[in-house]
Formats: sequence, C-alpha cells, structure tokens
Amino acid sequence: MLKAEDRIFQNLYGGQPTDLKASKARGDWSNTKDIIENGRDWIVAEVKASGLRGRGGAGFSAGMKWSFVPKDTSPYPVYLVVNADESEPGTCKDRDILRNEPHKLIEGALIAAAGIGAHVGYIYIRGEYYNEAVVLQNAIDEAYAAGLLGKNAAKSGWDFDLYLHRGAGAYICGEETALLESLEGKKGMPRLKPPFPANIGLYGCPTIINNVETIAVVPTILRRGSGWFAGLGRPNNTGTKIFCISGHVNKPCNVEEEMGISLRELIDKHAGGVRGGWNNLKAVIPGGSSVPLLPKNVCDSVLMDFDSLRAEGSGLGTAGVIVMDQSTDVIKAIARLSKFYMHESCGQCSPCREGTGWMWRMMEKLVKGDGVSSDIDLLLEVTKQVEGHTICALGDAAAWPIQGLVRHFRGEIEERIRNASVAA
Repeated sequence: MLKAEDRIFQNLYGGQPTDLKASKARGDWSNTKDIIENGRDWIVAEVKASGLRGRGGAGFSAGMKWSFVPKDTSPYPVYLVVNADESEPGTCKDRDILRNEPHKLIEGALIAAAGIGAHVGYIYIRGEYYNEAVVLQNAIDEAYAAGLLGKNAAKSGWDFDLYLHRGAGAYICGEETALLESLEGKKGMPRLKPPFPANIGLYGCPTIINNVETIAVVPTILRRGSGWFAGLGRPNNTGTKIFCISGHVNKPCNVEEEMGISLRELIDKHAGGVRGGWNNLKAVIPGGSSVPLLPKNVCDSVLMDFDSLRAEGSGLGTAGVIVMDQSTDVIKAIARLSKFYMHESCGQCSPCREGTGWMWRMMEKLVKGDGVSSDIDLLLEVTKQVEGHTICALGDAAAWPIQGLVRHFRGEIEERIRNASVAA
C-alpha cells in the first residue's frame, strides 16, 4: 500500500484550494528553474531511468518517446501536446487532476517542453469537461501572471507558451494522430504511421503527445529523483498510478496507489469491497472499457500493472476498474460497449466501419439468445478480422471486450441460446 509521503497528488479529492499559492504550498513549482537548467539530455535521461510508462493506455516508456525527437529540427519548431480528451468509459482520473491539481500539469508541461526542445504546447481537453477547462485556464492565467509561463518561464531561460484547446466530444480524438488532425482544424481521423508524430506531427513538425497523468507526475519525479519513482511498484512497472474504481463497489473512487497492488486489495481497501462481498464478484474490466474483462477466479490474485494484466490476456489501459457483481448480465454489458465503439468509429477503415456495427448487431442477438452456437465462433472470427487491421486501435478496442467475454463466459452465452430455443 502506498505510503502518504510517496503520494504525488496531494489534492486529488479537492479538499484544498487549487490556486497557485496553495499549489506552491503543496510543493508545486519548487526548484523548477534548477530542473530545467540541468538541460534537455538530463531531463530525458531521468524520465527514462524512472521507468515512467505512458498513463494514457499504451504504457510506452515516456523517456524513450521523448528521445525520438531529433536534436536538430531546424527550421521547424517542436510542439508538446497534452492529451486531456479523456473519453474511455470507466475512466475519470485526468478529470480530477484537471479539477484539483492543474498546476502540476502546467509545471509538467513546461519541464517536458524543455526536455524535448518545445517552446509551444497545447492541452487538448475533452469538450464535455467545461468546468475543468475553466479551472485549467484560470491556472494557466495565474502561471503567466507569475512569470511561470511565457518568456523566460520560471526564470529558467526557457520560453514556453501553453494554450488550451477544447475538443468537440469525439472519442476518436483521444487517439494521438486524430487529436492532431482535430487540433489543426480538420476532421478527427487517425493518420497512418509511420511517420510518427515525434518526426512529423502537429503542422508537419516534430511533436510529442502525452496523457495528462504522464505529464503531471514528471515534476515530482525530477525533484525526488528517478531512483525514488523506480523504487515504487515492480520492475518495468514502476511508480504510482491513479486507479478509477466504479461499478458494483460500496465506495466508488479515484485513488493513487502503487503499481503492482493486487486487484483485490485495491477494491477492498479503497472502494469498500464488492457489493455483497467478494464472493459476489462476477467479473472486472481492469483498464477501461476497451480491455478484456477478467472473471472472479483471475481477479482473486491478479496484480494491477501492465505486465501482470497482459499475462492474463487483458491490460492495465487507463486503470479504469469496472466491477461487476453476480447481478450483472455480462452479455448485455459487453453488447452495450459494442454499441459505444460502433458509434465512435470514425469510419475511415472498412474493417472498423463495417465490423463494429456487425459485431454490435450480433451481440444484440446473443443478448436475447437468438442464434446458434456456431454464431459465437463466427463473432469471434470477425473480431479477429477487425483486430489489428485498422489504422488506429479503435478496432482492437471494439474487438477485445467481445473476445474476453467469449474466452471466459462462453458457457453463459451458450446456455442463453439453449434456454431461448427451449422457450420457443
């Protein structure tokens, strides 16, 4: 269990003011000038040594990503883009950072920009996060007024301007290249990769895109040292993580915990346990709606980190933990997620455009028990044709929940088909 002194987000629940004075009292904007003056190479090396992996879902090494930006990009500028388009069902961690710890994000953006050689940054925020955008813009204005942004930011010798851009509510704009398209004023549709944004990104210039949580933890890591962060969690799964626990628990919550905590301890200690007790648990989606669910027998012992969950055929993703007890119609739950991904597909790739709608319609049939056993195999085959055959990962996100359902609850689907056949 994470010790209080190792907690990065001291105001996650908003019990204290969010203004600059209160943020400084919590340790924000401390030694920022010294950190930046250590130089670009030092910043990137320390982030890399900390083992920080992207907190937006993919889990790629943040320091490694930053190192991909060419040292000499002349005559092109370098851009930093912060992805605050938090639209994954079950995920609400970035919202609380934006609401209650905005200065952590702004300071992190400045330091990250110095690390990659960027003088301009954009925060792309989900359009529905209206109040959060107001809080964040106020914090940006405070930072400018205090000389922490703009020319000679924080007296570090580094110039950095930060802009807030509101999206229009499309889930697909959470994909980094679709986000860039939207930021440029175009329809949010993912780009083919390569080229990768680190070489050709916003306006055709080198760009680094990171999630809110990834950027917000950087100042604390550099102040306390990469060794401190690397000492938390497990090898290759280091540091702390904000987990969003929702569904059939007694106390739904966001909580910062150490990577590698067991799922059961996370739910029992922070969310008041499963409604009706642990034995009433049916399944858990451990990382936001796009990752495969896990049945109770796996949940009993699984650890909450990237590698442990991958080994069980799921993923940490955004750490949006959705708990389902025995009252859940798990087939209907996954059908509802299928509808979401169908609705949010941008339609650019035919496997996703056609496949997500077909998978949803088939799932609706299975909810009613309308079909035969071979339909399950057909559905699984279609998910395999969608998965890995699209420009971005939305096709995977639509396929994986269904694959998890079939893997762990095929018997329940077959039983419903049998019961419906008998009733007919």
